[in-house]
Amino acid sequence: MRGDTTGAIGPLSGAHGFRFAIVYSRFNDAITASLRDGARSALLEAGAGVDDIEVVSVPGAFEVPQAARSLAETGRFDAVVCLGCVIRGATPHFEYIASSVAQAIQDAAGGTGVPMAFGVLTTDTWEQAEERAVAGRENKGFEAGAAAVEMAQLFRRLHATRPAGFASS
Repeated sequence: MRGDTTGAIGPLSGAHGFRFAIVYSRFNDAITASLRDGARSALLEAGAGVDDIEVVSVPGAFEVPQAARSLAETGRFDAVVCLGCVIRGATPHFEYIASSVAQAIQDAAGGTGVPMAFGVLTTDTWEQAEERAVAGRENKGFEAGAAAVEMAQLFRRLHATRPAGFASS
């Protein structure tokens, strides 16, 4: 069952002149490759240049925040899109990974000052993951790419409008 679509993504624009990184997990690759393609599609639709998007793969969702932080720390990117897929199993592993990945991505964004879009699926079943990785604008990777564009624009505006004498900590 699909959720409320009132927050549907409108036309994308404004990514020209920004640089983006996409970090995706190879674990559950049939899903994450589709998320990666969706994110890339959103960035290109918004006007990012092909050469302004760097794609990095990592073994699993647990490694996504580590790579995202390293990419952000280079200073080369205006936003990082974080993608993965964790599907609930019979053990508590799901809870540990899902929680730690979400927290680590948030920590990396806060610690580096580079926005990071969260596109890590946490589903109960493979079928739920497939529903979220369909081709098109309902793809959660596409949504994460669109969020990265919006956040890159916001951060640029916020940093450009600091009052004179404002010191960052």
